[in-house]
Amino acid sequence: MRLRTVVTVAGVAAFALLLSTAAAAQSGGSEAPLRTPDGQPDISGVWDFRTVTPLERPEDLADQEFLTEEEVAAYAAERVRANNADLDRDEKKEITTSRGLVNGTRESRDLALAYNNFWWDRGTDVVATRRTSLVVDPPDGRIPALTPDGEARAAERLRINQRTTEGPEDRPLGERCITGFNSGPPMLPAAYNMNVQIFQTADHVVLFNEMVHNPRIIPLDGSGHGTIPQWTGVSRGRWEGDTLVVETRNFLRETSFRNSTRNLHLEERIQRVDAGTLLYSFTVTDPTTWTAPWSVELPMRLSNLPIYEYACHEGNYGMEGTLSGARAVEQRAAEQ
Repeated sequence: MRLRTVVTVAGVAAFALLLSTAAAAQSGGSEAPLRTPDGQPDISGVWDFRTVTPLERPEDLADQEFLTEEEVAAYAAERVRANNADLDRDEKKEITTSRGLVNGTRESRDLALAYNNFWWDRGTDVVATRRTSLVVDPPDGRIPALTPDGEARAAERLRINQRTTEGPEDRPLGERCITGFNSGPPMLPAAYNMNVQIFQTADHVVLFNEMVHNPRIIPLDGSGHGTIPQWTGVSRGRWEGDTLVVETRNFLRETSFRNSTRNLHLEERIQRVDAGTLLYSFTVTDPTTWTAPWSVELPMRLSNLPIYEYACHEGNYGMEGTLSGARAVEQRAAEQ
């Protein structure tokens, strides 16, 4: 979280110089894509995807796809204030509890108010494109409506969130340290530790998220997805020109992404647009959850900091407290 701000100035400067020298050596000062020794487009490095740009376009910007240059600073400042966990806590608690979700994600409602503002790291800037939402399709910047089945599952999740916790399976996957709040797939800004390190070999790409240290090892050999479901699905990649295309299928029923199902088909696209920018986009298709596919575009910035340790299970003492507290509530009710 905020520990990444304590890296020494000298270390940061040296690392930044190393990156800039390497980038200059590879690019030769031209606009040609950076390349690995085996000729692949070079998308490696640590990438930061913090932003205050919301996933969906706010209602008051319904007809505005982009902010003007004059609007950017004021809008970013307003979003930073709105994200401040120490302001308007009573109002935020009421809103969060009533819907059982936080910012449309499966972060638990308890997490929203568990930390003061020091621990959050949501960023302070809008995306460089100045879009008013990360959703780029549909054109209105909004996620399509849920299907009746999707609505039923969302209602059931809300019911589970609001009842006394019966067991660890009641709690969200991120709270159980199984997946990260933002590591997905797909990756989306949320909470903190919004960094991903990309490694490349001739036949694999690895996406290593700082949040919960979730690694995805993606073969590029054209192999199939198989039939065994995984928490984060089964990912297979290929190069289309200078863009890495990753298709992920076979999600477990309890997939962490917005209460979707094992029918989720995810296509991610990753392209390095310049030495310091990675364009990450994805399209989500799950006809059992949403009435139409939808797409997101998220620019990522090259970071001069390393990935930091994220000790989730080691510090997950809250689960014991949650479950023992629920049993105490039940015992008290039985006694009364």
